[in-house]
Amino acid sequence: MAAASWYHRDISRVVAEELLAKAGRDGCFLVRDSESVSGAYALCLLFQRHVHTYRILPDDEGLLSVQTIQGIQAKCFRTLPDLIGAYQQPNNGLVTPLLYPVHRVRQVADEDSDGEDGRGGGHVASAVPAGGAGPGAWLGAPMACRTHISQQLHQRLQEQVHSSPASDFMGFMAEYLNHHLQLDLEALRHGHPQLRHLSTALVTACRALHRRIDFTLAGLETLARVFDPPASPRSPAREQGLLTSDPDLELLLNKISTVNHLLSSLEKKVLKSLQETVSRHNLALPSVAAAPPPTAKPLAVQSFEVKVGKLQRAALMVDVESGTVAITKRGSGSPEETIPQDKILQLIKYQSMQSKVRLVYDREPQRNLSRDFVFPNARKREAFCQLLQLMKIQHSNLDEPDLISVYVGTWNMGSTPPPRSLASWLTSRGLGRTQDETTACIPHDIYVIGTQENSLGDREWVEFLRASLKTLMAIDYRVVALQCLWSIKIVVLVKPEHERRISHVHTSSVKTGIANTLGNKGAVGVSFLFNGTSFGFINCHLASGSEKTHRRNQNYSDILRSLVLGDKRLSAFDLTLRFTHLFWFGDLNYRLDMDVQDILAHITKREFEALLAVDQLNLEREKSKVFLRFSEGDISFPPTYRYERGSRDSYMWQKFKPTGMRINVPSWCDRILWKSHPETHVVCNSYGCTDDIVTSDHSPVFATFEVGVTSQFVPRKAPRSGPEPLACIEWESIEVIVKTASRSKCYIEFHSYCLEEAQRSGENTSQSCDIPGFLKLGWSAKHLPVLNPILPDLEYLGDQHLLLSIKGVESCESYGECCIAMRSMIGSMAQQFETFLFHRGEETGSMRGWMKVRVPKDRRSTRERLYEWISFEEEDAEPAADAPMCLKPPLQRLRYPSWALPHHEPWPRGDAEPSPAVLCRSRPRSLPEPAAGYTNPAYFIFEGVP
Repeated sequence: MAAASWYHRDISRVVAEELLAKAGRDGCFLVRDSESVSGAYALCLLFQRHVHTYRILPDDEGLLSVQTIQGIQAKCFRTLPDLIGAYQQPNNGLVTPLLYPVHRVRQVADEDSDGEDGRGGGHVASAVPAGGAGPGAWLGAPMACRTHISQQLHQRLQEQVHSSPASDFMGFMAEYLNHHLQLDLEALRHGHPQLRHLSTALVTACRALHRRIDFTLAGLETLARVFDPPASPRSPAREQGLLTSDPDLELLLNKISTVNHLLSSLEKKVLKSLQETVSRHNLALPSVAAAPPPTAKPLAVQSFEVKVGKLQRAALMVDVESGTVAITKRGSGSPEETIPQDKILQLIKYQSMQSKVRLVYDREPQRNLSRDFVFPNARKREAFCQLLQLMKIQHSNLDEPDLISVYVGTWNMGSTPPPRSLASWLTSRGLGRTQDETTACIPHDIYVIGTQENSLGDREWVEFLRASLKTLMAIDYRVVALQCLWSIKIVVLVKPEHERRISHVHTSSVKTGIANTLGNKGAVGVSFLFNGTSFGFINCHLASGSEKTHRRNQNYSDILRSLVLGDKRLSAFDLTLRFTHLFWFGDLNYRLDMDVQDILAHITKREFEALLAVDQLNLEREKSKVFLRFSEGDISFPPTYRYERGSRDSYMWQKFKPTGMRINVPSWCDRILWKSHPETHVVCNSYGCTDDIVTSDHSPVFATFEVGVTSQFVPRKAPRSGPEPLACIEWESIEVIVKTASRSKCYIEFHSYCLEEAQRSGENTSQSCDIPGFLKLGWSAKHLPVLNPILPDLEYLGDQHLLLSIKGVESCESYGECCIAMRSMIGSMAQQFETFLFHRGEETGSMRGWMKVRVPKDRRSTRERLYEWISFEEEDAEPAADAPMCLKPPLQRLRYPSWALPHHEPWPRGDAEPSPAVLCRSRPRSLPEPAAGYTNPAYFIFEGVP
């Protein structure tokens, strides 16, 4: 039976529609995995330039059928090929018979340029599951084809021999591929799946392993008998195994299992024996004074030289422990003024002058004063602001924090042990935007460490990190999670007092090596809740080689699709939308597209802007290929790869291999990016690399973040005896534009932690496809549900978000998902929102509409968060003397260039006045301002737009 080439496995809806559009004939079809139901399929069929999608579902007995309208009898089939064959006949209920299969791309995965296994850019041919054309299909190929397969595999093995220390083992495998693989293929073709010749080759290759295990096992058993006198003699099977001249694989596995059991139980056995000896002979062990637990180092009083006014100089003394800021004029021995932390009302950072700050404080009853201070540089200003933020946190009377600090580090260790000290890495010191010395040793609440090519054992690495932090911070950090994939590791550590606040910890890993089966490349991830805020962390090692940009993009897509993290109820949503804050980092391996000599010249002159303009990651992000809507700190440090080991003075850009010399241009391979829900608080305080850790050809990279968090909300008002007033989320209209060739009717699903369960709308009330390749959908208020949050309090609702998914009525497949913050929607008048739609890492359209969140009058009290008292201001804006400044939060809209937009009718109404209940927050100037008119990304998704 021929291979079912119309089955494309797990390609996305967008890719499926693109393949059908290229085929271009009515009746073209393909089958892919369903994105909404595990084990189901989606049949995609082209007719009159539109794609129709039908869902194929298995029943309890495994029979497959096309989902039909309720009441219509479904036809059932045992296999997917049987179903496709039946629907190739006319009059079977589809818009047209299945006439022309669209074949999947067959592309053999090649090797990484640096000599490591990796995955090719295309999808590897795969078998149809659930009774479809399985491995037997391609085994029925002619002998010439099977010989070609053997030659391909042998060639791949030859390329590995030079980079593998196991050359003897590779020799046995080469002989198998050359002489015996075809015999196993032939046997498998005739129904004998034992692979007898492979088993023989493995037994021969593992003889030395048998001998080493026998030697180790004999020693462990001898040691065990020393502490277990009445030990039973070896079993006959064990003795026979040691003397067998032709051991088999099953016996080898039994020996490995025995070694594992002995190693895990030996320490307990020795400890028990020694304890019994002490007890039996009344031996008194010498008393050892227990070391006192380390205490956090108190912060010393920090002094900052500042300029007050045009000429006057002064010193600001920040005492975090006592909670005061003292202002001392130059030449004066005593402070002119001491301000307690509870009197400080607001701190305003100037955007036009990065070293200037305004302090607003309460001096007398009903009178607020403000003073401007100019620091020597921006880094000193940031250190001062961080210390005041820390002072506010330490002296607040909150039971749960509003603000935490998160450290993220990534390092490709180059398969060599780390140096004795990681102090510069863990304290964010080195090159780039680094921590000031006054704040470098302030411990962070969470440390997330990602490594690649890490040769240390898992436990050894974790204990090394904990010991390093204990030495630096005098805090015994707790392990939240450790996840490893070969030499790719991620470790999450938290302060002891936060351990109880961590819940719902999930870990996952994805292999992206050859055919997604090798773990030398891939990703590891951790997700958890910190009180009420969800975090996701992903550490990855993508394909290497300057020319492998497309493959790195594919690695990213595979990780997005396959990594299982976060709330299972949100598994249908794009991974980047499942968390309040998602951090993605690692050796992304994107290179610089420039001649190596030009790169070196720019580095010498510190002309990083010219290099960032040709950075592959930046270019791919601009094309919306990867990391859509992610953020990255400004890069002001030199490329972190490829240094000469033992030094940071020069780059070792030439690499000599058996196949010739390769050029690895200096590049920013090691990166840290993040993506957060709208209207949440996250600030990157540092982003740089070390300059004194030289054991690898990569420099370690660090970034630190100030992150707003929420806690379990407790209503302040006592519950009433009667019915509680409800808050409600009301929609006036929603308009969606999606990139699709389908004409399917759609509905919207609404998810949120503030709802008891997911809700859905009715079918769209308007639909048009005036622009080819795009579908415009509309919903009126009557077809949109009124949502009732579980709590009606404004303080609670201001922290909530809604996740929306646009789904086809026929296929229940998603056309895109988005996130809407409820904070700026609170009020008595409807507010406008605009946002993008994402699906599986792609931007698939946009959504706009009008909505309001109504809060009962007696539930509108709120409080200022600890991070809201710091704001941003322009030079020419003067705050009122009697109140701190607070700006209106912008609508959820983004500005796009005018060339990218077609003429579009304006909204039928102007912006409504904001409700006084809307919480005030300011924004840095670098963030996008509200657009004057509606802009839609769906109109310029096409490539090639200038």
